[in-house]
Amino acid sequence: MSSRLREGRFELDGIPVHYAEGGAGLPLLLLHGSGAGASSHGNWQRVLPRLAELHHVHAMDLIGFGRSGAKSAGPHFDYALWLRQCREMIARMPGERIGVIGHSLSGTLALRLAACEPRVARVMTTATMGASFAANPATETAWSFPGDREELKRASRLLVHDPALIDEAYLDGRERILRQGDHGRRFEQMFAGDKQRFIDDVALTADELAAIGCEVLMLHGRDDRGFPADALTLPMSRSIARADVHLLSRCGHSVAFEWPEKFLALAVPFFAEVEHG
Repeated sequence: MSSRLREGRFELDGIPVHYAEGGAGLPLLLLHGSGAGASSHGNWQRVLPRLAELHHVHAMDLIGFGRSGAKSAGPHFDYALWLRQCREMIARMPGERIGVIGHSLSGTLALRLAACEPRVARVMTTATMGASFAANPATETAWSFPGDREELKRASRLLVHDPALIDEAYLDGRERILRQGDHGRRFEQMFAGDKQRFIDDVALTADELAAIGCEVLMLHGRDDRGFPADALTLPMSRSIARADVHLLSRCGHSVAFEWPEKFLALAVPFFAEVEHG
């Protein structure tokens, strides 16, 4: 965690929620994806220090992920709970206007927040879900618990375009979360059974997308195999009145990790316009 950030915590339904907070300026809520070992630190580590120089960031771990607690009993895939968690975090954030950045499954949370939370001034998504598409082998692997480090490496290389980025530090960070307590058992329970239902369960309707009135910036890797842009960001953007789309070449699913410079080159002026517009 960046030295600029401090640890924050609150409880929801008796479950501890962890987030990293710091910086000043427009408040930003950052939400990570749902793969094995996912966390806000892992998702945003290469862009968070710069964002914290410019904004008041709140990088939160969803319940069941990272350093947040977990439900004592299933179902552990609890989208309604995660949406409530986001709204509780927003209620604790200062300012009349805020920005939200959501990755993958959390891109759907960010878009739903834009439709129902009047304080959300701008939304940025990376490799967002939110439309129904047919699960493929890479999707299945992303939501399967890796039994050992080699399985984790193979799964990570399906999500990250450049295999050189899957180094020992990357694997160590994922494994610290994967192997702690009963995380593995809970993750297997979270995504047990037909994985197609998780795609369909979080899809937004055309009416929900049309209800989003704020500016939306959507980034997607052109080489994302598990969650393809052609099935997700591109068709969804056509139903959002003020959505701009950027496809990144030589990029898989982990946009902010794979191309932090490109991410920041787009994110910094996008959110700066809220403060200076």
